[in-house]
Amino acid sequence: MISQKAKYAIRALLALAQLESGSVSAAELAERERIPRKFLEHILADLKRDGIVQSRRGAMGGYSLLKPADMITFGHVLRLIDGPIAPLPCLSRIAYRRCEDCLDESNCHVRRVFAKVANAARAVLDQTTIADAIASPQTVRDLQKDLVDAG
Repeated sequence: MISQKAKYAIRALLALAQLESGSVSAAELAERERIPRKFLEHILADLKRDGIVQSRRGAMGGYSLLKPADMITFGHVLRLIDGPIAPLPCLSRIAYRRCEDCLDESNCHVRRVFAKVANAARAVLDQTTIADAIASPQTVRDLQKDLVDAG
């Protein structure tokens, strides 16, 4: 499961991607998306530090996407907010840790099954962008078909 923080981050990015133009204040974004304001401010700070969003001060200030929506993947956001995308520590690409109770990783049946799960999840998350998520239903169906055909 993803954390509530990651879910809020994705919802905030989807909302920012759908802005006609300009920017939106954290307070307005929090109200629109029903995200606790202080929590959203911490999330936006993380996204800003990573170069995904930008902020401007003043009457016309607020938050907007810095990166194009088609360059922001769900996988990147999840790793930024929640850390590794892996059901087992021995399958993590960025925080690998051998399972304490495992005698032989190469012959571990549990690892073998969950490696398939992890690879399928990574494929979807790393190939699906914020732009894809807000695209027309037909575009999303085409993307899903491409992912199934590739897997």
